[in-house]
Amino acid sequence: MNRRVGKVLIIANLAKSDAQATSQEVEKRLAERGITVETFAFHGKPTDPPPIDCDLAFSLGGDGTVLYSARLLAPHGIPVMAVNIGDFGFITEVGRDEWGAAFEKYLAGALGISKRIMLETQIYRDGREVGVYHGLNDSVIASAGISKIVRLKVDVNGTALGRYRADGVIVSTPTGSTAHSAAAGGPILDPEMRALLLIPICPFTLSNRPLVLQGNDPVYIHVEPDQRTDVYLTVDGQDLFPLREGDTIRFSICRYPALIVRSDKRNFFEVLRSKLNWSGGPDA
Repeated sequence: MNRRVGKVLIIANLAKSDAQATSQEVEKRLAERGITVETFAFHGKPTDPPPIDCDLAFSLGGDGTVLYSARLLAPHGIPVMAVNIGDFGFITEVGRDEWGAAFEKYLAGALGISKRIMLETQIYRDGREVGVYHGLNDSVIASAGISKIVRLKVDVNGTALGRYRADGVIVSTPTGSTAHSAAAGGPILDPEMRALLLIPICPFTLSNRPLVLQGNDPVYIHVEPDQRTDVYLTVDGQDLFPLREGDTIRFSICRYPALIVRSDKRNFFEVLRSKLNWSGGPDA
């Protein structure tokens, strides 16, 4: 089934060397087809979000640009075509020189859309909500200093799981399982699974192991008293919130998913094999 695209939003991270040239190329070719194009370009961290009124968005940058785009567009049900102009690119399956062909196939209905769960993070202080964030990758509770242990109590769906003395704790989506979670020793999940990962970072007690939780179970993390360091919450490595002793943080699956246009050139497992160099040889 053909898809109608009358307006496109380009989100371009100009910190990437080819982003501006690619953005201009996309603008020119889509305008020639009579498609209205609006561009939001930034260098580093974006400040003011663009207006949300489009049928499709192009994310031009690396995975960080996709994370920002997903948080911005998922509430509106707008698909994102993630074009990799960064270095690593686990989420950005479309190559810089492939966007034109991918866009034509998307219009023709030949490319599917991957539905990725978003993580909702709510912060409660003195019984009231003081912050709420949504992320595609993960939320991390950790100390402000290097090698500083934090003390956290974890409940899963109302059942006490235990106390963690660790550098921090990661709550990750399957999409984020190839990011900070993997670096901390967590498993890699299919990005379209409905599950959450709970990963301790360098736990003081070796029995604290990574857990895969079904998506219906909310996770609660309580910041215990007598912390010896400042404690922070970071969402997708981009949004930062200072926590206090006594705060409770609730993690659950968001009511809406992020919509990422699939590539027909490579799938998640091919990207995984390539990026992690799973050759089976001595250099793997």
